[in-house]
Amino acid sequence: MSDQATLKGWTIIPTPQTVQHKAGVSLLPMCGRVNEPRAFGDERQVLATQLADDIRAVTGLEWDIATGDRWPGFITLTTLDDLHARPSGAYTLDITKDGVAVRGADFEGVRNGVQTLRQLIRQCGAALPCLHIEDQPAFETRGYYLDVTRGRVPTLDWLKTWADKLCLYKYNQLQLYVEHTFAFDGMSETWRGSSPLTPRDILEFDDYCTERGIELVPSVSTFGHLYMALRTQSLRDLGEFPESADEPFGFIDRMRHHTLNISDDRAFTLSTKLIDDYLQLFRSDKFNICADETFDLGKGRSKPLAEKVGVAAMYADYVTRLCRHLETQGKKPMMWGDITLEHPEILKRLPETVTLLNWQYDPQVTDEKIRTVARSGATQIVCPAVWCWNALLPRIDDAWNNITRMARYGTQYGAQGMLVTDWGDLGHVNDPRMAIPGMIIGAQEAWNPGRIPDEADMLRRISRLEYRDASGELLDILTHASHAASFEWNHLITWLELDDGRGGVNTGVLQTIPGLLPEDERPDDVVRALQDGSRAPSLAESRRMLFRYLKHHVTLGETADHLLQTSARRISAIAATSGPWTNGDAAAFRVAIEGQRLLNRVGLRLASETGVIGTVQSGEAIQHDDAVNLAEALEIWMEAYAAQWRTLSRDSELRRLQDTVWELTDYLRFQSV
Repeated sequence: MSDQATLKGWTIIPTPQTVQHKAGVSLLPMCGRVNEPRAFGDERQVLATQLADDIRAVTGLEWDIATGDRWPGFITLTTLDDLHARPSGAYTLDITKDGVAVRGADFEGVRNGVQTLRQLIRQCGAALPCLHIEDQPAFETRGYYLDVTRGRVPTLDWLKTWADKLCLYKYNQLQLYVEHTFAFDGMSETWRGSSPLTPRDILEFDDYCTERGIELVPSVSTFGHLYMALRTQSLRDLGEFPESADEPFGFIDRMRHHTLNISDDRAFTLSTKLIDDYLQLFRSDKFNICADETFDLGKGRSKPLAEKVGVAAMYADYVTRLCRHLETQGKKPMMWGDITLEHPEILKRLPETVTLLNWQYDPQVTDEKIRTVARSGATQIVCPAVWCWNALLPRIDDAWNNITRMARYGTQYGAQGMLVTDWGDLGHVNDPRMAIPGMIIGAQEAWNPGRIPDEADMLRRISRLEYRDASGELLDILTHASHAASFEWNHLITWLELDDGRGGVNTGVLQTIPGLLPEDERPDDVVRALQDGSRAPSLAESRRMLFRYLKHHVTLGETADHLLQTSARRISAIAATSGPWTNGDAAAFRVAIEGQRLLNRVGLRLASETGVIGTVQSGEAIQHDDAVNLAEALEIWMEAYAAQWRTLSRDSELRRLQDTVWELTDYLRFQSV
């Protein structure tokens, strides 16, 4: 599609393969009709209803819906005559003065064409541009992977809203990441207090996704990432390190220690129970066993077995057993590929039916690991990220670079598809709406990779289409605001969790400090000090070391405050002209920006306490307030944050985030005494 359409004020995402512009405008009738046949399986006329609802929302006109050849419609939905010559998901769209026709190779193709038409209606109203589009996706699988376990369990209503948005941008697969947040029978000790999803939730959501052309694929941790389960009285004995089960909960610890002791036969019984119970609730013929980041494997209770056969063989044998178990039930196994790529010999031992989910999140990722899997002959799906975890504001630049590279490599090496991941490490402080830009970038790249090579152009298109921002500036403002994050949520969590709760240092947390910065930004002297095992540092020394490590970033807070305030004002002004479509998004942006302003001030204050930076001059805007005022501002902010949380999510682990902020504010008040 040429930039001519964008210059006229409308855009389509993902960009179609070909668009032929015609002369004239098609004016939708005041009393129109959408005709949708039952033949391709949309029994409840969901697609026709989507169109009628959008026409009503934009124009105020009430349209009818019908089926059959005796009820002609100005908009008609049908399948292509030469459907065998077209890949699944392909469609054509014709808009003329006499009517609109969407023709698809199959149901998915019709669905995709309807989404393109909906985007045009949302931007052009009743006066549609005359055109002819021929379009088809680059990747067969265009999936989204949503974390619903590390702190935030969405409401069913919000999950449906998200499925609607994924449908609009032509995704055809969705997976929900579950560790302990599903109400498995006989496992209430694991999911208690987490506001878990229930079988009824899954059944209803599976129906909802299916009607919108989205395959809901079950995904549950069956090997690693079982931190909450392995802390229970009932299941702790199945972990590699059961003696650590009574240690205080830690956000960072949850990411690191969570692996089953697979030398115990009861581990396989637990894994297969999770699989067998969960898969019965889904239509999908696929199942993701996860099996990623098994950091503890062979280091604890299973060490004797590891010394005998090797960690790689242990891992390969266990996931193969799980895959074979799925195959006997007619299911196609999927699993994350990180451990396999750490031990490439595993590739030769995996079942041919397994699909490797090859996640690589580096914004400057190379093709090495994609190429390795391709050469092995294994089926793979490339998995980039929306880059929202651990922070209040989205890192849109990193998402763009990561997603576009992974799409390019996936195309180059014949990947089956792309699965865009959205994680919530450290309590899922990131509001899910912050992932929308990355999700839409993923939609574009999974459909038509490389077609929009310029990030700024992509962000303008998203701003106009998704946020109704005529200026196209909204996401550029948000991106620059994220650059002003000098002390982030994960920095605060690290500072707090360095305290082991007994006045000493949590050495496991201390070891994670280098991962807070990219390799090219890590100060060498601090890295050497962190690697020095000759003596254990005190808590005060460890926290000072953290701020020495982050000093360059923390000091940016002195100049970031003005940028963040300006960003909040500009976003609010844009939202005021965009109508009610974006009110929720604008509120989320405002709360996130204000939270980041406060975190920046916290970083400066804590760094000053450690002596890493000097006291900011009284004339600077950042530290006008004393510790008590800063504590109060944080508590007021947390109330606004909690209100936004509850518009999308169940309570789940909101209290953990509140306790984190309150622990900080109590510290600030204590220090001021």
